[in-house]
Amino acid sequence: MVEQQAHLDTVFHALSDGTRRGMLQYLADGERSLGELAAPYAMSFAGASKHVRVLERAGLVRRRIAGRTHYCQLDASAMREAQQWLSHYERFWTGRLDVLEQLLVAQDAANPRPTD
Repeated sequence: MVEQQAHLDTVFHALSDGTRRGMLQYLADGERSLGELAAPYAMSFAGASKHVRVLERAGLVRRRIAGRTHYCQLDASAMREAQQWLSHYERFWTGRLDVLEQLLVAQDAANPRPTD
């Protein structure tokens, strides 16, 4: 359980940065070179590589090397674990919002507004 929690922490850390989320979004369209990932952010290859390493550690990206070119590919399976964790709280908030809606409907029924 502790190991699973540590991996989930790594995934959320990777997703906490807007640049890395943008890279993942770009990779959703297919494999990209490191240079292609760096271009929209006007960052060096070294800077992009650091972001990709964080994504790799989280299991969100796979990298392959062909000659001097590094290619990255999205591996969204690690996001499933984060989605499962979030879905627990989604059910909680949906339930709480349903209760709020019922209270507001009951309040409106008890206190009708005058029509113009």
